[in-house]
Amino acid sequence: MKPVSLIQFLIEERRADHINAELSLLIEVVARACKRIAVATNKGALGGVLGMAGSGDAQSINVQGEAQKKLDVISNEILLEANAWGGHLAACASEEMEDPQPIPDMYPKGNHLLLFDPLDGSSNIDVNISVGTIFSVLRCPDHVSEPQAEHFLQPGTAQLAAGYVVYGPATVLVLTFGHGTHEFTLDREVGSFVLSRRDIRIPEQTAEFAINMSNQRHWQAPMQRYIGELLAGSTGPRSKDFNMRWVASMVADVHRIVTRGGVFYYPLDAKIEKQGGKLRIMYEANPMAFIVEQAGGAATTGRQRIMELQPTGLHQRVPVFLGSKEEVSVATRYHLEADNANA
Repeated sequence: MKPVSLIQFLIEERRADHINAELSLLIEVVARACKRIAVATNKGALGGVLGMAGSGDAQSINVQGEAQKKLDVISNEILLEANAWGGHLAACASEEMEDPQPIPDMYPKGNHLLLFDPLDGSSNIDVNISVGTIFSVLRCPDHVSEPQAEHFLQPGTAQLAAGYVVYGPATVLVLTFGHGTHEFTLDREVGSFVLSRRDIRIPEQTAEFAINMSNQRHWQAPMQRYIGELLAGSTGPRSKDFNMRWVASMVADVHRIVTRGGVFYYPLDAKIEKQGGKLRIMYEANPMAFIVEQAGGAATTGRQRIMELQPTGLHQRVPVFLGSKEEVSVATRYHLEADNANA
């Protein structure tokens, strides 16, 4: 079968009336920017991109209060520059910036809003473990010429597209427009993304889970119960042995789930209770939930469907439970049962 390029796939989606020309262009531009990020990532120390941003003791700190890696800053600038002039965006927002970035007045504006985490898992950069980019696309509300933060605060169900790129041994783009989840692999010799898996399906059952066990002592009781049962294996109440994996890069952990099934959990715990969770709903939770649901999986906060939440802030954080449907359902049920018992 003749390979299908990303551009050909986007044309097919336009002919099927799944997307319009402007959204097609937006995805092409994001994919092109991600190829530049892949080049920078692949060069590693040879490209002078490793280590912390800033100079000396004056480390660069982002809006989240986190120290920035050089590649965080580089990736953010690549995505901002690529999307500034094409006429397909009204504005964009980045996990690395406090406020949305307007399109410069010298360029035409489109009808879409782009949100992105330019380099997810950047703590892994210096040790050469897979990192990635996550993005989400919304429609700009009608009659809004200068989008502000509140115009981005749409529930995940309003997303027009979402995707992520993994910068690993292969550079892989996973994409959804709400009509299935599809994977594209970068052919480095040709320089284009090529369809490698169409209509991905995540198995409903799994024996593999990803969670940061170092936080176990801080978890709420229903999470303690659930993980305790998984660790008990075939001699416990689940009568089944489970394996644990944890990369500390959401993109890498989710891509494993999209590839062979599994679940990813970042529950609410005592350390992060005041901030509402660890992961950002607009840049991480919503796009990943969209991708996983379109592949037959589930995504909740441990108590409700992520994509039905009404965001209240551009950098709002939430707990995340996503992956194979049956396990997410069990973990969510345990939390709801505990809530009802304590009501």
